[in-house]
Amino acid sequence: MLAVLFDSSLRVVAKHPAPAAAQGEALLRVRQVGVCSTDIEITKGYMGFRGVLGHEFVATVEASPDRSLLGKRVVGEINCVCGTCDMCQAGLSNHCRNRTVLGIAGRDGCFAELCTLPVANLHVLPANVDDDQAVFVEPLAAAIQVTKQVRMDARSFVTVIGGGRLGLLVAQVVNNLGVPVRVIGRDAAKLSLCERWQIRSRHVKDIQPRQDQDVVIDCTGSADGLELAMRLVRPRGTLVLKSTFVPTRPVDLAPLVVNEINLVGSRCGPFAAAIALLADRAVDVASLISRRFKLAEAPAAIEHAQQPGVLKVLMRP
Repeated sequence: MLAVLFDSSLRVVAKHPAPAAAQGEALLRVRQVGVCSTDIEITKGYMGFRGVLGHEFVATVEASPDRSLLGKRVVGEINCVCGTCDMCQAGLSNHCRNRTVLGIAGRDGCFAELCTLPVANLHVLPANVDDDQAVFVEPLAAAIQVTKQVRMDARSFVTVIGGGRLGLLVAQVVNNLGVPVRVIGRDAAKLSLCERWQIRSRHVKDIQPRQDQDVVIDCTGSADGLELAMRLVRPRGTLVLKSTFVPTRPVDLAPLVVNEINLVGSRCGPFAAAIALLADRAVDVASLISRRFKLAEAPAAIEHAQQPGVLKVLMRP
């Protein structure tokens, strides 16, 4: 099968061995995938991952121990868990001690014609969620997770830092709750989408931090973003790290202590809630699609995803 591998370099393999589904797993024929910032970071050495890339996908079930799933369009949760460790038993299976993670840690991903996942990870899609929307289920679920971890209401002052694909999803989710939110970013074209959604936005150069925000959600994954977040959030406010932070230089974390900031890490979220938002057309994801590629063009697609102004890049086998 065709597959996109990273093993110190990125390459497309035309005749990679097809995966064999383990007990309790389904074999999935991939319909479409999305390029994520995590995929890009992996190609730079993040997580030390080696194997087939990719974790944002929509697929058709080709083989499954649950025959009712055959032929169904599905998305899948990326954490594959043991179900028996202390985290799993405590209802925190996303933090399973023995987990593998699709295309990120210990498990080949979905940048291929075929992939496998446990049946328990799969979510059948309703007919009114198309393949373009479906690719956004995983990142949208991650955006929703912020609202499960941090209390916000109409009286809260909330800022999202980062006008990229994740930041724009988080802003829409928060705005849908009736919480006043603004987005701070560097790209005027990306920020212009906020006007369409009636969400306030500001260019980072126009910001004068006053330490007056109740909640600041950093979606940049950068040292600059974290430092700005610490200057924006009020004493005893909440700072949410939504993107995986890959430090490129030292960062002074003293303000977290001096101002008694609540620091919250936020990762994977509820797929069912994300699918429901997409089915209700409550979140605009179509506007985030920048370009489409064939899977065989993956190196060019991943390169394009890193260009200024680009939001989401999609690929099809």
